[in-house]
Amino acid sequence: MPKQFHDHSLSDEALDQIFREARSYNGWLDKDVSDEQLHAIYELMKMGPTSANMQPARIVWVKSDEAKAKLVDCVSDGNKEKVKTAPVTALVAYDIDFHEELPWLFPHTDAKSWFEGDEDGRKEGAFRNSALQGAYLIIAARALGLDTGPMSGFDSGAVEKAFFGDNPKHKVNFICSIGYGDAESIFDRSPRPDFDKFTRIA
Repeated sequence: MPKQFHDHSLSDEALDQIFREARSYNGWLDKDVSDEQLHAIYELMKMGPTSANMQPARIVWVKSDEAKAKLVDCVSDGNKEKVKTAPVTALVAYDIDFHEELPWLFPHTDAKSWFEGDEDGRKEGAFRNSALQGAYLIIAARALGLDTGPMSGFDSGAVEKAFFGDNPKHKVNFICSIGYGDAESIFDRSPRPDFDKFTRIA
């Protein structure tokens, strides 16, 4: 086990829960996730850093039977059962017009003006930072004792039409089921590279 580098480091048990022993689940136990738990996930994930505090992620928590049925119609065959059986599936989307909220989200300066007239730049920033926020969502859920199953494999246009009113400024990044994972639904962990394989200190 890596040594603790700082007095405020999390315990090994916490690091195991969030990273070392956490898995991406394909199946779920028949156990509910409450609205209060979803609020708790959000209260943690929103604290993660985004550029100029842009907070571009727009989350839809798909929980009702009606909403699940709509989402099942939008995902690939291999993901249908995952969505159907998960207590909740979060749609991690982003708002291309996030800059409209910057006057209160980043009041230190006129950050809105940085992004006006540059929709391509906003798309790039919103995609990148919403991906960060989606990762924070996964870590927050794990920290709160839940499991996750992030997925691609969906018709983004269909998801956007079904859940975002066909708003051209809202785009789906990825989707992520949340619940209590069924250990029978996963296989052995795939290899993880050593430090020197894909990284270097310059």
